[in-house]
Amino acid sequence: MNIFRIIQDIEKVDNEVYDRLSSRRKAFGDFGKFGKKVAMAAVPIAMGTMFKKAYGQSSGSIADVLNFALTLEYLESEFYMQGLNASGLNFGDTRTFFTQVRDNEVAHVNFLKTALQSLGATPVSKPNFDFTAGGNFPDWNTNFQTFLALSQAFEDTGVRAYKGQAGNLVSNSDVLTAALKIHAVEARHAAVVRRIRGLKGWITLDERGAGMPAATQAVYNGEAETMQLGVNVPSVSSISAENVSEAFDEPLSKQAVLDIAGLFLA
Repeated sequence: MNIFRIIQDIEKVDNEVYDRLSSRRKAFGDFGKFGKKVAMAAVPIAMGTMFKKAYGQSSGSIADVLNFALTLEYLESEFYMQGLNASGLNFGDTRTFFTQVRDNEVAHVNFLKTALQSLGATPVSKPNFDFTAGGNFPDWNTNFQTFLALSQAFEDTGVRAYKGQAGNLVSNSDVLTAALKIHAVEARHAAVVRRIRGLKGWITLDERGAGMPAATQAVYNGEAETMQLGVNVPSVSSISAENVSEAFDEPLSKQAVLDIAGLFLA
């Protein structure tokens, strides 16, 4: 088996193979060290492990993540479309901003549907939504403050949701880059909505006492975390836990996001 020939053949169809495995020098160095330690008969196993790590996510699992993202984008785009069409909401000088947010979310929906189709996957259908969340927000389309609170909750959820799925997209740099582009825009939406509500542009602790409805608390669970990679950040930075929580935004698991979104499914 000519390992170097295999690598060269793969390089012809994937010129980022060394970035996926390690640097070119390290990749070949690792093979050299490996050859000293084990018999050549074990090389196929090691090769399989390396490439599983480099190319581990199948298009199916990537499609699952994109459909997950699409469901969130359906929720957001529909929320803004219905809100902007509601006669009982007075947007004042924020209407232009929320119209742009709606257009951004619609663009996300259309992009994700097209991306899924390009992978040979079927985009999930748009669910029916109940933005009263079973009666928790009966005035969401007549009370602008309720609308703003839900907008903040949805945008903050989107930011944490995309972050939570980034690791499942590392096998496809193009898809990961596209997801990060959407993530950044969701963060900008969230910051502006929070400012409109008179809040800081970032999340502080778990937002208790920040005027958010109790039914949205799950959006902020875990945001009070002050340990990062095993480092107790307040102890090494001489700033408060509150400030540290603002300096790091936490991801949400897929299940946590689905539980939040599930509140608004009809």
